[in-house]
Amino acid sequence: MKTILTNKHIFIETRKRALQCYIEPVLKYGCEAWTISKQIQNKLEATEMWFLRRMLRMPWTAKKTNERVLNEANKRRSLVKTIRKRQATFLGHVMRRGKLEHLVTTGKFEGKRSRGRQREKIMDGLASWLGTGKVSDTLAAVKDKDLWRDMITNAYKQGT
Repeated sequence: MKTILTNKHIFIETRKRALQCYIEPVLKYGCEAWTISKQIQNKLEATEMWFLRRMLRMPWTAKKTNERVLNEANKRRSLVKTIRKRQATFLGHVMRRGKLEHLVTTGKFEGKRSRGRQREKIMDGLASWLGTGKVSDTLAAVKDKDLWRDMITNAYKQGT
């Protein structure tokens, strides 16, 4: 794909479309189950910028800001937002189904918690992205399909 994505004779819109159709699905495979920490989010954003710089044939030594690269490509950052949207959609499906996946996602298993700082859960990240604040509010909102869809749409449009 390198020859297609870096070819200057192909319009940038066509190259962006090829990136979106062939590369991003491989990158996003299984993203519904990821827990996105700040570190992983930074790596995903860096990967997105790396793709754009390669398509525009910009060397790393060129002192161009990420905003300038995005303006030249006529694109906005969308990778992390798309992953969060897919996670929220999948979570709504799993929670309304109410089977074993529901128990795993909510973490309601018997036993002791491990020592040390607790790991960040996928529910915590989605609650902060959706702006509900609490996981319990997020779980309550999942039950109403229309409300859940509106919450996902609003969070995606805000770009947080």
